[in-house]
Amino acid sequence: MNKGINMDWSLSKGAVDFIDDGRINSLISNSVEDKVRYREIFAKSLSKTPLTLEETAALLAIKSKEGLEELYNAARELKREIYGNRIVLFAPLYIGNYCINNCAYCGFRKSSHNTVRKTLTKEELIQEVTSLQDSGQKRLILVFGESPIYTPEFIADCVKTVYSVHSKNGAIRRVNINAAPLDVKGYKTIKNEGIGTYQIFQETYHKATYSQYHPKDTVKGNYMWRLDGLDRAFEAGIDDLGIGALIGLYDWRFEVMGLVSHAIHLKEKFGVGPHTISFPRIQPATDVNLEFPYRTKDEEFKRLVAILRLAVPYTGMIMTAREAPDIRRDVIHFGVSQIDAGTKLEIGGYAANDKKQNLEREQFKVGDTRGLDEAVKWLMSEDFIPSFCTSCYRAGRTGEHFMEFAIPGFIKKFCTPNALLTLAEYLEDYASDETKDEGYKLIEREMAKMEEGQWKDKISLKLKEVMEGKRDIRL
Repeated sequence: MNKGINMDWSLSKGAVDFIDDGRINSLISNSVEDKVRYREIFAKSLSKTPLTLEETAALLAIKSKEGLEELYNAARELKREIYGNRIVLFAPLYIGNYCINNCAYCGFRKSSHNTVRKTLTKEELIQEVTSLQDSGQKRLILVFGESPIYTPEFIADCVKTVYSVHSKNGAIRRVNINAAPLDVKGYKTIKNEGIGTYQIFQETYHKATYSQYHPKDTVKGNYMWRLDGLDRAFEAGIDDLGIGALIGLYDWRFEVMGLVSHAIHLKEKFGVGPHTISFPRIQPATDVNLEFPYRTKDEEFKRLVAILRLAVPYTGMIMTAREAPDIRRDVIHFGVSQIDAGTKLEIGGYAANDKKQNLEREQFKVGDTRGLDEAVKWLMSEDFIPSFCTSCYRAGRTGEHFMEFAIPGFIKKFCTPNALLTLAEYLEDYASDETKDEGYKLIEREMAKMEEGQWKDKISLKLKEVMEGKRDIRL
C-alpha cells in the first residue's frame, strides 16, 4: 500500500468479501437452459423484483435463438415499464490523468511514458465547463486519476467550481464523480459539495484476474480496499452510488454475477442498491499491447445488457461512448437508460474543440464520436426522449427514497414530463434547426399519449414557459 497518501486504510464496519468465486463458477457451470425455468424468471423480473444469483445464472445459460429472443423481449418490456422511452444524457470530464497505479490495460498507468500528463487548472476547468454548457450539457461525471494530488479537498473544490459556472442559459445541475476509493472522512468532504453519484469500477470481480492486471505494490492492488469502497461511502452518508466492471478482462458471465452480487450486498446491508451499473468493454489504449483472451463479442455484450436489466430492475444502466454507434443502437432498446454523448476524453478537449482523437492524451479509444446534437437527433429517430433531467437528485429522491419510487416503476411518471421539459430547453437554446423541428414533433407525440386532465394541462403550461424563456422548471 502506498503510504504517501494521507488516508485511513481501515475497511468499513463489518466488511466482508461478498464475491464467492467458487459459488459463482459452480452456478455458471451447472446451469442449463430450461424454458419453463427462464420464463418463470422473466415473470419475476417483470414484476420488478430483483433476481438471485441462481436466477441470474439460469439466464446466463440461455443460448437458443428462441430463448434469446424471449430474453431480449423481456428486457425491452421491463425497461419500457420502469423508465419509459427516455434516455438520460451526460458527458465525462477528465480533470487529471496522473496516477500511481500500474493497471496493465490502462493508458494512464504510471509506467506509460508516452502518455501526456495533465491536470486542469481552475481556469481551464471553467473553460471546459463553459464549453460543455454552451453545447447543452446539464450532467457531468468528473474523472480523476488515482494520485495523491487528487485529494478529497481537490475533488470537492472541482465540484464547487463546476457548479459555479453559468454561461448564457447554461448550468451544470448534477456532478457525478469517478475517482479512487476513499476513506470515510474523504467521502464526507466530497459529499458536502453536493455531488450526485459516486462511481467506482471494480474492473474485474475475479480475484486471480484482478491480481494479474493490478500489481500488488500499488494502492489498486488491494482487492478488498476497492471492493469495500462503496460500503465506506454509505458510512459517510453518500447513498447514490454506481458500480461497474471493465468487460473483457475476464469471462463476461462471471462479471455479470459479480455485479449482481455487489447489488445484492448493498441492498442487504444498507437497504439501497446501486443507482447505476456500468459495463464498458476494454478498448485500445496508449502503450497497451496485450492480448485479451476474454474480449466480449457483440452478441455476448447484448446478452450481458439484457440479463443485467432483468437481474437488477431498479438500477440505471450506463453505456459509454466506448461502443460504436451500431452496437449502441442495438443495445439501447433493451436495457440502457443513460449514455454519454459529445464525449471528449482528451484533458482540455472540450474547450479546444478538436475533433481529432489524441490517444496519447486519452485513457482509451472512443467508439462513438458523434456530437451532442447529432446524438439527440439520433435518439429521437429511435423514438427515445433525450433527457437532461436532474429532478430526482435535486428533490432529494436519492438512496432509499429513490428506491421507493424506482422499484415499483413509478419513476417513469416523474421522469417523462421532466424529460420533455429539459428537452425543450435544449431545443430552444442549443439545437440545430433540424433537431429543433424533430424535437417538437416528438414532444407533440408524447403529449398526445397523455390522458386529458389537469396534469397534462400543467405540463403544457410548463412547456410554454420554457418556450417563453423560463429555465430549470421541474415537476
